[in-house]
Amino acid sequence: MLSCPSKKLLTIDCPGCGLQRSVIALLKGDIANSWHIYPPGIFVVATVIFLLLHLSFGYRYGATILKCLYFGTAVIIIANYIYKITTNQLI
Repeated sequence: MLSCPSKKLLTIDCPGCGLQRSVIALLKGDIANSWHIYPPGIFVVATVIFLLLHLSFGYRYGATILKCLYFGTAVIIIANYIYKITTNQLI
């Protein structure tokens, strides 16, 4: 697995730390562990899957749905990072 440069240099997690492990757990079918490792990981995977489907089939409102998914995923990532900051889980 790739190591996080932010974690190496600053010794704290970045907003994306845990995404790789979360996606791997999700691909293995372990949804609960994926959520526990990095909650936004499930939303990132769902957004990528919808993006690929939209590119393949060209849904009528696909671009609008993607914008909403991107925004929602970004909000969830930021909220997760703020939660980690306020509960001292960054290290």
